[in-house]
Amino acid sequence: MYESYWHLARKPFENCSDPQFYFPSESHQAALLKLRYAIENHRGAALLTGPCGSGKTLLVTMLRAMLGETFTPFVHVVFPPMDAPQLLSYLAAELVGSSEVSSQSVAQNIRLIEGFLAENTQRGKHAVLSIDESHLLDDPKTLEALRLLLNFELAGRPGLTLLLAGQPGILPLLDRTPQLEERLGVKCLLRPFGVAETAQYVEHRLRAAGGKKAVFDPSAWPVAHRLTNGIARRINRLGDLALLIGYAEQRASIEGEQLESVYHELVAVVPE
Repeated sequence: MYESYWHLARKPFENCSDPQFYFPSESHQAALLKLRYAIENHRGAALLTGPCGSGKTLLVTMLRAMLGETFTPFVHVVFPPMDAPQLLSYLAAELVGSSEVSSQSVAQNIRLIEGFLAENTQRGKHAVLSIDESHLLDDPKTLEALRLLLNFELAGRPGLTLLLAGQPGILPLLDRTPQLEERLGVKCLLRPFGVAETAQYVEHRLRAAGGKKAVFDPSAWPVAHRLTNGIARRINRLGDLALLIGYAEQRASIEGEQLESVYHELVAVVPE
């Protein structure tokens, strides 16, 4: 709706895992380096945590693209609230590329997973199991099943790396599962953006969407950071609405005052 008015080729603040919009903040780049190290060195498990909306899924997408064909298959679980048998069945189906295993027993699925990982390792490959929203894994038996998968080794190395990506609520879960916590090769925390990175993030998204001129006035940056706490998804929501209202009001740029107005009229919910 507003793209042509702001001279953009596409909307800049969509909440999608498009690598084109990845912003290499200091925190994100550090996490990417650590996770890549863990996987490329065949560590058993790694942890990526951060506030809701901080960009964990996009970071995993970037990591997957960087790893290459040696680190396959890359199984990405996006709906983790499963019990242990369901998770093992799902994983077995993803690894062998067939849904027929869903009717098999837990023992059969475990043998299938173990056999596949052994063959995969012999072919010079290393599997990755990434579990998004892993803070929802509140069943101790499911966490224990994931830990036991790390026991499948060939030549002293695990057949897969388990990547847990979730909100900080996963930390107490790991505290209650010390055997799994001890297998974590690295732990990464995504931090919210500061004021300067908030500005850089917005400008990066605008450039990635085809923008070639300044849209936000410098007065907008401290306001944007204060209203969003430097969380990427919140910045996206506020930025999208600000561009829409700016277009409707035929503004030349978005200033801090307009961001305040947009936030209080369209984002914040204040009971009467």
